[in-house]
Amino acid sequence: MIDPPARTLVLGIGNLLWADEGFGVRAVEALHARYVFPACVEVMDGGTQGLYLVPHVRAAANLLVFDAVDFGQPPGTLIVVRGDEVPRFTGAKAMSLHQTGFQDVLAAADLLGRAPARLTLIGVQAADLETWGGPLSAVVRDRLDAALDLGLAELAAWGIGAVPRPAAPDGPGAGLLRHGLDLGGYERDPLATG
Repeated sequence: MIDPPARTLVLGIGNLLWADEGFGVRAVEALHARYVFPACVEVMDGGTQGLYLVPHVRAAANLLVFDAVDFGQPPGTLIVVRGDEVPRFTGAKAMSLHQTGFQDVLAAADLLGRAPARLTLIGVQAADLETWGGPLSAVVRDRLDAALDLGLAELAAWGIGAVPRPAAPDGPGAGLLRHGLDLGGYERDPLATG
C-alpha cells in the first residue's frame, strides 16, 4: 500500500490594513494566482486569526509560512528560517511582527501533540508599518517574486511540485482573497474613473 502524500499547509499571515504587515497574505495570494498544487497542499490566508489556526497547523505535516519579520535588516531583505530556528514560545527573540500570536499557535500545536515535522518561515524585513490602509511599500512589493521563488524551492525540496496556473483566477470570489481585498481591488483608487 502506498502512503498518501503528507498534508502541506502554505500559510500567509499578517494584517492587510498595516501596509507591509500584509506581506504574508499578499505572498500566498500571488502563489495561489500563479500556481496549481497537488491536492495534499492547502494555500491559506491566515490573516490575523491567531489561535484559530491551531487545527490547521496540527493537521499539517509540512508548514511553509510567509510573513513580515523584523531582523533589523534593510527593508526588503528576505530571510529563510527553518525548523527549531523559528521561535515557538513567547519571550524568544522577536522574528515576526505579530509573533506572539503565531508563536502561541506553534506552542499549542506542540502541547496538543501534533506539530508539523517540517517548518519553514520566509520573511521580509518591513519598511512601512505605520500607514493604516496603505499598500505594501515598493521595496517590499518588489520582493514578492523572489519570496515566491524561495517558497517554491522549499516545497520542491519537500518533494512537492507546482505547475503554472493556465490562467489567473477570474471574476468575483475566484481568487484566494475576496470582497475587494485582493491586491488589485484593495489598491484601486476609489476616485479613479474608468
